[in-house]
Amino acid sequence: MGLIDRLFRDRIKSGSLSLIDHRGNRSTFGSDGNPVVVKLNRRGTLFRILRNPHLHLGECYMNGEIDILEGSLTDFLRLLRINMSDYADVKGSLLTPALASITHSWNTVRASLRNVSFHYNLDDELYRGFLDEDMHYSCAYFENPDDTLEVAQQAKCRHLMSKLCLKPGQRVLDIGSGWGSLAMYLAEHADVEVTGITLSTSQLRVANERAKTRNLGNQVRFLLEDYRDHDSQYDAIVSVGMFEHVGKRNFDTYFRRVQELLKPDGIATIHTIGSASEPTPTNPWIKRYIFPGGYIPSLSEVAKNIESNRLFMSDIEIWRQHYAFTLAAWNQRFQEIRDTVKERQGERFCRLWEFYLCACQTAFEYDSLVVFQIQLAHQNNIVPLTRDYLYKS
Repeated sequence: MGLIDRLFRDRIKSGSLSLIDHRGNRSTFGSDGNPVVVKLNRRGTLFRILRNPHLHLGECYMNGEIDILEGSLTDFLRLLRINMSDYADVKGSLLTPALASITHSWNTVRASLRNVSFHYNLDDELYRGFLDEDMHYSCAYFENPDDTLEVAQQAKCRHLMSKLCLKPGQRVLDIGSGWGSLAMYLAEHADVEVTGITLSTSQLRVANERAKTRNLGNQVRFLLEDYRDHDSQYDAIVSVGMFEHVGKRNFDTYFRRVQELLKPDGIATIHTIGSASEPTPTNPWIKRYIFPGGYIPSLSEVAKNIESNRLFMSDIEIWRQHYAFTLAAWNQRFQEIRDTVKERQGERFCRLWEFYLCACQTAFEYDSLVVFQIQLAHQNNIVPLTRDYLYKS
């Protein structure tokens, strides 16, 4: 344990970590508060993690090689992000040149359909169990930190609706419409007609069922269609939590399609997870187990493709911490249904899912992840001159 001892003793300055190896030997690093106690169940687990922490930490947790005996998984990941990020970044940087050449998938229409099916066709009951009542699977907007998830998701919809400056009877395109939640909100609250496009057969079915139940069949329609194949023009375009699946190679194509589908006096708002740092490859664990084909953009990457497609950035808003609150709420609700999910999907799946939620939460808390809301138009005089219009009731 000599090298390991030095590695952790030199870095654990905030908080405290106790590691118990497969023989029961315990080592404690740091002395700030009650330690997070982690049991390593197999020989060699720690060395495997240290070789490639971005991939192997998640794999070892989901495979049962790690148990959290005291504290929570979130506590453990927070402690690592605060104290060990320099080590993980160095190890990651050794792989970056190789990863950079392969990480940006082409994401053809066929590949995109396969990638979407991998995650979004997974288990309807899972999503119903941990999402809010209206099934929004994207960052909520917490006007107050103690808002419920339902209140915060409705606030997100209201904020987006304001940014679209909608008028009754207008036509709206929702790119990546999910289970239809935002489309139905806009139809009900702005009296507009909304077309939602998705590549998830499961989401399409549920969205159509929900629209019928809410008597919105004349105002909303949902299509199984890729944004590259859609052909019409709209007064407004909205896309929430979909741009992360476009892939870097397709950024130019995506904004060209937005430019072509948006009427000359229209407004578009793109809501996406983004990185506040320079461009980096997709986390390998997330890419393999959660979002194949996904890529988190930096603002510099997005801006140049918007500019090259002659779209005017009328507003850029950065949401900080809102997704951390959202993910914490999702994980709390997931823990409430964990036993039921385990019966259907097994323990390994539950560990995978909670690692995904907790790792993403702590990334928004302590790493460079944020949310971009980018408002676009063809002209610079379409949107009101100040942001006051966003906050009028």
